[in-house]
Amino acid sequence: MKQTPFPETADAKSPAGADIRFLMNGQTGNMIHSTVPPGQINRATIHATVSEFWFVLEGAGEIWRKDQNEERVTELTPGMSIDIPVGTAFQYRSIGDIPLKFICISMPPWPGDHEAVYVNGPWIASF
Repeated sequence: MKQTPFPETADAKSPAGADIRFLMNGQTGNMIHSTVPPGQINRATIHATVSEFWFVLEGAGEIWRKDQNEERVTELTPGMSIDIPVGTAFQYRSIGDIPLKFICISMPPWPGDHEAVYVNGPWIASF
């Protein structure tokens, strides 16, 4: 059994551009806390082997997702959960006055930044 305290500062940046704190890892997946500053538009990416579940904690944002069958933009507000199935292109942005914060669970565990491939999304990344 494991437990981890919430890190005081970010541990890294995601390939898309969010500040991330590592919360938990295991054989079947891992969990991070992500923070996107107000106004930031992250890079559009696609994952080769990892699926994700997100749960929005605070702030406001939007996420664009596109797979072979569907394309949509979803509002990210506190309490919203979304999935990003493996092979789905996605891009997200913080549109509120406070940082967008969410929990992200990856399955299987995140293999490293080589997992994310940059693609064209609907918005121009802001950094």
